Amino acid sequence: MALAICMTMGSAPAKSMNNSNINTAHALPRILVLATGGTISGKKNEMSAIGYNAGGVTGQQLIEDIPELSKLAQINVEQIANIGSQDMNDDIWLRLAKRIQEVVARNEADGIVITHGTDTMEETAFFLDNVIHTDKPVILTGAMRPSTAISADGPGNLYEAIEVATNAKAKGHGVMIVMNDTIHSARWASKTHTTSVETFQSINAGPIGYVDPASVRFVQPPMLMDKRYPIPAAAPLPRVEILYAHSGMGASIINDLVKDGVKAIVLAGVGDGNSSKPVIDALNRAVKQGVIVVRSSRTGSGFVNRNVEVDDDKNSFVASYDLSPQKSRILLQILISNGKTKPSEIQTAFESGFEN
Repeated sequence: MALAICMTMGSAPAKSMNNSNINTAHALPRILVLATGGTISGKKNEMSAIGYNAGGVTGQQLIEDIPELSKLAQINVEQIANIGSQDMNDDIWLRLAKRIQEVVARNEADGIVITHGTDTMEETAFFLDNVIHTDKPVILTGAMRPSTAISADGPGNLYEAIEVATNAKAKGHGVMIVMNDTIHSARWASKTHTTSVETFQSINAGPIGYVDPASVRFVQPPMLMDKRYPIPAAAPLPRVEILYAHSGMGASIINDLVKDGVKAIVLAGVGDGNSSKPVIDALNRAVKQGVIVVRSSRTGSGFVNRNVEVDDDKNSFVASYDLSPQKSRILLQILISNGKTKPSEIQTAFESGFEN
């Protein structure tokens, strides 16, 4: 059960009712912060010089520690979870999605900011981007250093995420990640470094904007909002597994997954989404048994195209185009949850997201 912690910032009493003294706090944008834990809420431990425990600080405490926010927005905080994002799961995804859609339907906020661990932030952002139906800003932010670190980056990231959420030009950009003075689209954002504060990069596309405490600048136009799916009804989402290709790879793991009832397999292939002949043959057999197969790449950038090194038409495979293995998995889970299981319609969904 989510613990709701509500606080309104910057509501000093008005001295009088004349135009010059009316309390301006009521005119500030309303921002809902949904806290889920992560490094931004972490506290240092003694394991190493950079060791920490995620989720040691609440979302309310994070907001209280940045008094400058009272000039930006009226802020409500709800604690959805308090975990390291390596433990993020389908249930929390659905709680976030349903709560955001409820907020939108009731017009409870002008923008939503989610505090989140960075390890799976791109996955949560991508899931929400595909199921949330709104033009209001929905932004994820976090930190690479815990709140107790000497050079903690969390306060600055949270301030700038709320700053973007209050900006009128942020509407229509879908779900975004704001980290290290940079605004990323959920479609393109990827964590690329284990410890650097510059870890998030927009692979194959570039950032959609930049932010500092004084300005918000978008360098890309708003996205089309017509390619979204209904929120899946309940957890767990359909089982989709990722296979990491490597030299000398055999087919036994694929055969075991099929026997175990997997719904879909994403191949994190070498190069342009390829693998050994035994693997491709086993994946072909899996398709004939009703398993969906998507070819992605382990390289980290570039596009996986149809029918280049692998005959996708013959094998009834799907090419992931720009989507990483982890994002391909999520899109498959959403599609299967919504009854889309034909390779042709799944391929169209992968292509449509890129064209958007």
